[in-house]
Amino acid sequence: MLFRVWLILRWGGVGAAALSTVLTSTMPAMAEPEPCAVGIYRGLAPGFVAVTRSQAGLRYTFSDGRTGALDQDGILCNGGRLQQVDGVHGDRVALRETDTVVRAGDIYLAGRLIEPPGAGPHTPLVVYAHGSEETGWLDHARDPYQMVGRGISVFVYDKRGTGRSGGVYTQNFPQLADDLVAASREAKRLAQGRFGRFGLFGLSQGGWVAPLAARRAGAEFIGVGYGLVIDIREEDAAQVAQDLQAAGYGAQTLADARLITDATARIATTGSDEAIAAFAQVRRRFEYAPWFGLVQGDYTGLLLSVPVDEIRIKILPRFVQYNIDWSLDPVEVVRAVEVPQLWVLAAADRQAPVDLTLERLIKLRDAGLNIAIHTFPTTDHGMWEYEDQPDGSRDFTRITAGFYDLMADWAKGALSPPYGRATQP
Repeated sequence: MLFRVWLILRWGGVGAAALSTVLTSTMPAMAEPEPCAVGIYRGLAPGFVAVTRSQAGLRYTFSDGRTGALDQDGILCNGGRLQQVDGVHGDRVALRETDTVVRAGDIYLAGRLIEPPGAGPHTPLVVYAHGSEETGWLDHARDPYQMVGRGISVFVYDKRGTGRSGGVYTQNFPQLADDLVAASREAKRLAQGRFGRFGLFGLSQGGWVAPLAARRAGAEFIGVGYGLVIDIREEDAAQVAQDLQAAGYGAQTLADARLITDATARIATTGSDEAIAAFAQVRRRFEYAPWFGLVQGDYTGLLLSVPVDEIRIKILPRFVQYNIDWSLDPVEVVRAVEVPQLWVLAAADRQAPVDLTLERLIKLRDAGLNIAIHTFPTTDHGMWEYEDQPDGSRDFTRITAGFYDLMADWAKGALSPPYGRATQP
C-alpha cells in the first residue's frame, strides 16, 4: 500500500551526544563476518544470492528473484557460508560499505554507501527513495543488494521516523524529497572519484518522491518500480473500484461507490464539518447495500470503520500528523522531470492499480517525454508473482524474473530486452 493510514510517532533528531558516537566507517573487506551476515554471496548458481534481514530473521534472494527464509526454505547457513541441500556452498563477497549520518533539516538520517568490488569512475551510483513502510531499510531492503550484485553502487538510508533515523514518520512528499536530495549529496561525497552515472530509484511511494527530487539531486536518470502517476485520492478510489469489480459488481455499483470515495476525499483534504456532514449523508444512503462491506481503499475503509461523530476525534488527527501536501499534481511532477525515466509496473497490482497510471505515462511519452515503460503481467505490488487461492487471496511466490536486471541495465544506461515476461506498451 502506497499510503499508510495509522499514526506512527518516532523519536526526534539525533542529539549532539548521540551523534558524537556515530562514526563513519569504511570496510573494503569483511574479516570473519558473523555467521551468514547481510550481504552478497557467490558460488550458488545461477548468479548470486543477497541475504537481508526481516522481522522473522534472515532471508535470501537469488539474483533471478527466488526468495525464502534462510535455514527454512532450502538454503542453509553453515559457518558463515551459504549451503544448498546438495552441499554446494556460496561465499560472502567483500563489499566496500561506508556508514554515515545525513543532516536533513533539523534531523539526522542513518545512511550507508554500498559499493561493489572494483567500483570506479564508470560505476553507476543510485540512491533509493523508500516506499510507505514504517521500517528502516538498512540491512533489510533487498533491492539495493540486488543492484550492488550487478555492479552498481547504492546509497540507502532509513527514512525519517524509521529504523535508526531521527524525526517523525510523514507522508509529506516534498519533505521526503528534501531528505532524498540531502542523501544524494552525501552519496556523491562519499563516492567521490568512484562513480559515473548518477540517478534515483523510487519504489512504490518512492515513485511520488523521486521525480520531485530529480532536478535538485542532479539525477541523470530516474527509475520507478510499481509507483503511480495518480494522487492519493485517486489511488483510494481506484482500489475501491478494483475490489468491487473483482467481486463481480458492475458500472452502477462503481458509480455509487465513487460517491463514497469522493466524500471521503473531501474529509481527508479539508477536515471540514461540511465534508463530514456530506459523508454522513452518503454513508446512510448505501450502508445497507450488499457491497458496502467491501469498500476499503487506502483510507475510505478507515473512515467507514468508526461512527461519523467520532471521525474528528479518532481519524482526522492522523491525517494532520502525516502533513500531506494535497496540492501536488503527479502528472505535472512527472512532466517536469527533464532526464530519462523508467517506469516498471505490476499489471495485477492490487495495492496500486495501474490502469490510469499507464494511460497517463503513455500520453506523456507520446507528447515527447523520455519515458520508458515496462509492464510485468500477473505480477502484484512489489513485483511479486503469486498463486491465486480459493478464498481470493494470493500466495506470493517470488520476485518476477527480469525486474532486477531491467532496473540495473537502466542505471547502466543500456537496456537489452527481453526482461522476463515484461512487455512495452
